[in-house]
Amino acid sequence: MPREPKHASNRQAEEIDVDTPTSRRQMAIDGVLPSRNELKQQMQDLQELGEAVASLPPDRLDKLRLDERLRDAIDELRRTRSFEGRRRQVQYIGKLMKHENPEPLREAVASYRVGSATDTLALHQAEYWRDQLLAGDEALANWVKEYPATDVQQLRSLVRSARKEKLEPGERHGRAYRDLFRLVKEQMLEVPGADDEAAAADPSHDD
Repeated sequence: MPREPKHASNRQAEEIDVDTPTSRRQMAIDGVLPSRNELKQQMQDLQELGEAVASLPPDRLDKLRLDERLRDAIDELRRTRSFEGRRRQVQYIGKLMKHENPEPLREAVASYRVGSATDTLALHQAEYWRDQLLAGDEALANWVKEYPATDVQQLRSLVRSARKEKLEPGERHGRAYRDLFRLVKEQMLEVPGADDEAAAADPSHDD
C-alpha cells in the first residue's frame, strides 16, 4: 500500500534543526517563519544599530546595560583601523545584538544625535554672531536687542580687541577672538560661567 505524502507543514518541521527553539519550530509549522530576505534585513538593521551604539561616547555607553561580550566587541571595533577588520567586527557586533533589547539602544542613539545636532546648530549660530559683531557696529545693537542680559561693556571691549588682532597667514586667532566666541555662545545657551570648552569647540580656534 503506497505511503501517504507528508503534509507540507510536517516536512517543514522535519527540516528544522533539532536545536531550533520550540517557538521557532512552531513558527515554521505555522508558516510564519521570517523569509531569508527578512532575516537578512533584520541582521543588517542590527549591524547598523550596533555600529551606531559603538559611536556613542564612553560615558553614554557606560550607562547602557550591555552584555560584556558586546561591550568588548565595541571596544575592539574602536581599536580596529583596517576597513576589512572593521567590516568583520561590525558583522560580529550585529550577531551579538540579537541578544540585546534594541529599543533602549535606539533611544540612546536618537537622544545623542538630537543633542549633537542641537550643539552643532548653537555652534554655527555663535560663529555667525561673532563674525557679524566683528564686521560692523550695527550688529552690536541687534545683539543687545536679542540678548539684553549681555555685559555690553565687556562685549565692546572684546570686539575692539579682536578687530585689532592682525593675523599673518597660518597664524592662530588671538585670545580676544576666542573670548568673544565664548561670550557669545554663553549668552546664546544661557550658561553663565561656562569654561573653556566652548572656546575649544570653536573650529577657528586653530585657524
